[in-house]
Amino acid sequence: MVKSERVKVIIHCKRCGEKFTLRGRRVQDKIETGFKQCICSNDQDFEMITVDI
Repeated sequence: MVKSERVKVIIHCKRCGEKFTLRGRRVQDKIETGFKQCICSNDQDFEMITVDI
């Protein structure tokens, strides 16, 4: 079974400055949060900070 652990993810939109704080799961080398895009329709230009919970 694949080991997954919970992480806190802070996503900062570089276009409009909006910040989102989400919980996600680290699966292998990827982090899954379900986040798709910012409210300004930006879906690529983000700064992501992760913190282990």
